[in-house]
Amino acid sequence: MDKHIEQVFGKKIRIRVCGLCRQGNSLLLVNHNLYPGQDFWAPPGGGVEFGQPANEALIREFGEETGLEIAVKQFRCVAEFVKPPFHAVELFFEVEKTGGNLTVGSDPEVSDGQQLIKDVRFMPWAEVQALPDNEKHGLLRLCHTPNDLQLLTGFYRI
Repeated sequence: MDKHIEQVFGKKIRIRVCGLCRQGNSLLLVNHNLYPGQDFWAPPGGGVEFGQPANEALIREFGEETGLEIAVKQFRCVAEFVKPPFHAVELFFEVEKTGGNLTVGSDPEVSDGQQLIKDVRFMPWAEVQALPDNEKHGLLRLCHTPNDLQLLTGFYRI
């Protein structure tokens, strides 16, 4: 794990928002460079800033990471990840693309030379399922079909 990533995101509880954006049987995912030589695919999202409503934070994060404009739809679930030095509480929403062009964005919390985002794309569900468990977000491991995403409710410790 990069020490800079640990300094920026570690040793604090982060409240995050994440969007489930489907296109047919594909799900929009962001590939993060968290560990050298290892992919980590997760739905777009990021930290909620103080005073910012969750839906506005999600719209901002989608723009930063993917270049897409979205409408925030139904709240789905909460997922908690605790693996020191990281602790995240993530709010998942269904979202709908309303505009913009899909592009590999950036994370303003880190400098250009240390960007975490490697790729952004709509990944067919068969590819999501084929990813090793350590290379995909824990919530994706709970779903066997793309329709299972719509059944997520409640709290999940991942």
